[in-house]
Amino acid sequence: MRADAARLRQFREQMAAREATLHRLAAREAAATRQRAEADDPIRLAYQVDRDRVIHTRAFRRLKHKTQVFVHPDSDHVVTRMTHTIEVQQVARTIARALNLNEDLVEAIGLAHDLGHTPFGHAGEEQLAALLPEGFRHNEQSLRIVDLLEGGGHGLNLTDQTREGILKHSKTRDSVASEAWGFASTLEGQIVKLADSIAYLNHDIQDAIRAELIAESQLPDAARLVLGRAHRERVATLVTDCVLASAETFEGDQPRIRLSGEVLAATDVLREFMFERVYLHPEVLKEAERGQQVVELLFRHYEARPDQIPGWSLPDDPPWRRAADYVSGMTDGYALWQAHSLGLIR
Repeated sequence: MRADAARLRQFREQMAAREATLHRLAAREAAATRQRAEADDPIRLAYQVDRDRVIHTRAFRRLKHKTQVFVHPDSDHVVTRMTHTIEVQQVARTIARALNLNEDLVEAIGLAHDLGHTPFGHAGEEQLAALLPEGFRHNEQSLRIVDLLEGGGHGLNLTDQTREGILKHSKTRDSVASEAWGFASTLEGQIVKLADSIAYLNHDIQDAIRAELIAESQLPDAARLVLGRAHRERVATLVTDCVLASAETFEGDQPRIRLSGEVLAATDVLREFMFERVYLHPEVLKEAERGQQVVELLFRHYEARPDQIPGWSLPDDPPWRRAADYVSGMTDGYALWQAHSLGLIR
């Protein structure tokens, strides 16, 4: 057994030595902190542990049945929260590797960033926000899940660096570079924030084209000229521009993950187009309104009957908080099934 322990230490030391070769600005295990102290894993470094804990959660598994934009899609190829999450961590890791930053940390943040999303996408989030005394934001709920709701009320005890990246990945409508809700202190957290926009903007375009809400040729000329005229071109432009523009800041006083001015402007034009032509399209809103109705009916039902909420919620919380935790964690299909079973909808 002693020989095994010594051999494991060698493997861990090898990984630590590889981490030491990262850029001087990269997040490292030596700087990782947790809310509760714990012993080092025999093999994995701190951010690897975070990543694995996220993957093994129930909240992560439920992402495969949660809406991204289109509720009740007819196609098996429409993006879900799970496929979006995979795309985010893939884009983030590509950027991190090119910049020689910590891939384990961006992967942990990327895989966890949307755990708190409600059923029926942002429509469900908006409905819960209107119903709760303290409002509701999916990034805050994602943090609540990893801090409290998973692990039987004890949470996952993720590193503070992963937790910060989860909390600060959201943007306001005005720009993909918006800092109105803060930005992570680690470059890895900043990567995930931008990778989230790169992923959803481009896969939402694909979904909207499949749904025949828009055509590729209708995308704004300003965006097509700068970013490209096809999905692959746009993603490649955004990723490579992020790497080049960010690297330019690394030797200065304010290293940041960013896009160049021209590419950022084109991206924001494209994002606004998607709001006007897709996210706020009457057909999309019609389905969203039905999802909002289901969320409200379920929330009010369980708020009035907290004894019916399964035991994994926190019993010492007020009924509205327990109801919000339960309903926000539902998948689209389960929420509809529950609403039918309870006689809330026909």
